[in-house]
Amino acid sequence: MTPQEDARVLLALVDRHLRALRLNLDPAYPDEEWGFTAQQAVEKLLKVQIVLRDERPPFTHVLNVLAELAGVDLDPRLVALQPYAVEARYEEGPFPLPAIREGILAAIERLRDDAVCGIGEE
Repeated sequence: MTPQEDARVLLALVDRHLRALRLNLDPAYPDEEWGFTAQQAVEKLLKVQIVLRDERPPFTHVLNVLAELAGVDLDPRLVALQPYAVEARYEEGPFPLPAIREGILAAIERLRDDAVCGIGEE
């Protein structure tokens, strides 16, 4: 597969995460679950950027490491999703989100737009 084809596979998974995030903007939906899905979307989008550099993404969930490898200046609200990769899944909370859901979602969507430009799609 070409880097663009690999990136499209990851982007399809991101789009599924984004649908879930949009459907769960209700504050009654647990922050820990919403944050995990948001973190996963960011992680995959960073891996898209790494793949587009024709490099193999490392097996890590650490967003700032992935952002550095991807050459992306990551929005601080997205960096702050890091605890949702592991801690919020396995430790007792609460784990409040670092910003309002709509703001985090908008930042993820901007990151997605950048990835799509790199793939060469509209």
